[in-house]
Amino acid sequence: MAQNKTTENDLSVPDFLNTVTDENKRADCFNLLDIIVETTGFKAKMWGTSIVGFGSYHYKYESGRAGDAPLFGFSPRKDAIALYLSSEFKNREELLAKFGKHKTAKACVYIKKMSDIHVEVLKEMVTNSVARISSLYP
Repeated sequence: MAQNKTTENDLSVPDFLNTVTDENKRADCFNLLDIIVETTGFKAKMWGTSIVGFGSYHYKYESGRAGDAPLFGFSPRKDAIALYLSSEFKNREELLAKFGKHKTAKACVYIKKMSDIHVEVLKEMVTNSVARISSLYP
């Protein structure tokens, strides 16, 4: 079975975030970093070369595929900041409706800038997502 490419490592989170060329996005990422550390109590770690992750869990699917992943993560992408959440968590749709300007995929929420969103709603989403993943993978 193939090894996961995105694994926790000892690369520097601040060094990575300082490579974000857009000054506003870089500031938003450092702001997000502080908010998530405060919300989760987890230290930020690099996962792969481009994901900032918080906490971790071990998963094993019925197919036999297994690995580790962050409980929450984010990554500054070219067009947006990707937030990696559970695809199902308590009050997901209700919270997303109050979250502010964003786009969604199955387990990702994309924001352009922190000023577009409601931080208190973000904190609740992160807390609920971490609780959901932790309940599935104790």
